[in-house]
Amino acid sequence: MSLRRTPFYGKHIELKGKMVDFLGWSLPVQYEGIIAEVQKVRQSAGIFDVSHMGEILVEGKGALPFLQKIATNDISRLKAHGIMYSPVCYSSGGTVDDILIYCYNPEKYLLVVNASNAQKDLAWLKEHCSGIVTVRDISEDIAQIALQGPNSLEILLSLTDKSLAVLKYYTFVPEARVAGIKCLISRTGYTGEDGFEVYCQASEARELWGEIWSAGGEDGLGLAAAGLGARDILRLEAALPLYGHELTADITPLDAGLDRFVSFTKGINFIGRGALVKQKEEGTLKRLCGLEMLERGIAREGYSVRAQEEEVGWVSSGSYSPTLDKAVALAFLNPEHAPLGNQVQVVIRGREYNARVVKIPFYRREK
Repeated sequence: MSLRRTPFYGKHIELKGKMVDFLGWSLPVQYEGIIAEVQKVRQSAGIFDVSHMGEILVEGKGALPFLQKIATNDISRLKAHGIMYSPVCYSSGGTVDDILIYCYNPEKYLLVVNASNAQKDLAWLKEHCSGIVTVRDISEDIAQIALQGPNSLEILLSLTDKSLAVLKYYTFVPEARVAGIKCLISRTGYTGEDGFEVYCQASEARELWGEIWSAGGEDGLGLAAAGLGARDILRLEAALPLYGHELTADITPLDAGLDRFVSFTKGINFIGRGALVKQKEEGTLKRLCGLEMLERGIAREGYSVRAQEEEVGWVSSGSYSPTLDKAVALAFLNPEHAPLGNQVQVVIRGREYNARVVKIPFYRREK
């Protein structure tokens, strides 16, 4: 079966991106190099193709009650042009997906879902759909660019007359012109940096990339193309969860430390509420923690974590951090081994390497 291509595929080839199979999509893992791309995003700006993400429109008079039932967060707190992050749970409390919900008004919402879960999410939404509400997948029509880093605002300001400087984090402009192209612009991202995500019609995607690329190369703004490898390290440094790693059908939002995105007081018996209430009362059996390697070794996904020769957890994500110049990891540990400063051992190719439990996120940008 041939791999799917985003509207930016030709641009990746022009920029000599190293293409890989990512969830059935042909996407660049890197261009000039992962470490260099991470540094560019932290120091200036990076442009990412995230068109493999799924976009689902939920509309109708029953849209808000429906989303309140589906999502763990309190969607009623969303105002027009606001964005909310929320897990979506099974009745067991395990996670279907973690999504962004864009509110146009109480009868119209855009859901941005993980690429790996797009079809599953669509089926889940339709299965639980009730009342006057329609659920429509518009992913094929939409292209998405993430522009991230301290210079991202200046780059976009040169292409639009919208007042993006006053656009608050987790809000969006539903209709803007970027170099004359109709777009939705949100102040969101997956890197721990200030930045924007820009949506347009797939038919105008290549032109949009070209305009942003040209603007980012002027006046020392230092825009670099960044691939999947840099994106994963950037989100790890910021300790942002990745579905399939920190969230799964067997890992609840409470396990992953996402309690603040679960509203037990919103007055709606959302799917998974009973299981999560029980877990909250009884306590989690595992807790997501940050690890800093104390010896030369990289903790990778799936590696065992031990203490006093006993297995006490596992690594969910790990890598070398170019920003911090050290190896870091996210790991699920038994609660008694989760206190900050506690020392554990990560098993790497049969040998134990010392690590320390540290506060997350590992990296937090200066405001």
